[in-house]
Amino acid sequence: MRHRHGYRKLGRKSQHRAALLKNLAIALTEHGRIETTLPKAKELRKYYEKLISKASAGDFNAHRAVFAQLQDKQSTKKLVEEIAPEYKERPGGYTRIIKTRVRRGDAAEMAIIELV
Repeated sequence: MRHRHGYRKLGRKSQHRAALLKNLAIALTEHGRIETTLPKAKELRKYYEKLISKASAGDFNAHRAVFAQLQDKQSTKKLVEEIAPEYKERPGGYTRIIKTRVRRGDAAEMAIIELV
């Protein structure tokens, strides 16, 4: 049973799951909106909102903390200098998930995750 379990495993080992979330976060930073499966979008929301909260400080330590998670210089710079300052006064809820369709091949629920 998974009562009170803190995260979704997404059918992957921990390192693969971390790499998946990192790549989805980089794509979301780059494009502002991406389409993925609903469980991945819900996990990405938790991951990405914590990143924005860290980045909202805007100082050198924020750059270091975000880069430690993303490992991508351009995404880190964009997140800390462009995206996070827009949400400085907002107390969370930086992303929106919109359910879109059921994928034809495997009947997975798809969703769009975007920055508010």
